[in-house]
Amino acid sequence: MKTVVYIVIGILVGLLLAGGIYTRTRAPQGESVELRPAPTPEPLRVHIAGAVVRPGVYDLDDGSRVADAVEAAGGFVVEADKNALNLAAFLEDGERLDIPYVAGFVPEEEQGFVVVSEGTPSPLAGEDLVNINTASIEELDQLPGIGQTTAVRIIDYRTTNGPFGAIEDIINVSGIGTATYDEIKDLITVGE
Repeated sequence: MKTVVYIVIGILVGLLLAGGIYTRTRAPQGESVELRPAPTPEPLRVHIAGAVVRPGVYDLDDGSRVADAVEAAGGFVVEADKNALNLAAFLEDGERLDIPYVAGFVPEEEQGFVVVSEGTPSPLAGEDLVNINTASIEELDQLPGIGQTTAVRIIDYRTTNGPFGAIEDIINVSGIGTATYDEIKDLITVGE
């Protein structure tokens, strides 16, 4: 009788070992988990106006500060009231940043341009308009609110879609909205 008990115990131990080995070696079931890269944050779009060299709308990295926006706009003009701002403050998307002039100073308007810190007219002064159908990246980059990235997009757009029929068509270019258009509409042309 002892022999039968040992045989039964041996069979049970063998079955337990076989079940454990089967559980550990079988293929996993279900779908595998796919890890995706972390999302890239959207850039902040900030409107910078007032006492800066190139007022306009700029795309800045998330977490940018007022000092970064002023730098993107070409820095302060000489008449800027630098102490009226908290240059370390964080920016928010869609914010308008008005850079004040020193007390009592009113910017001079002369022949269609504002006198900047060097006392020379901006590159867009006078009656020369930028032809958006023929302008180079460098010429487009001189427009307020248009950086090199947007200038490349303008050239890519006109290469793909043909010349602009009207200056309003520039709004179709990615990165140019109505605020930017309002700033450049008096500085651009599509030619004759």
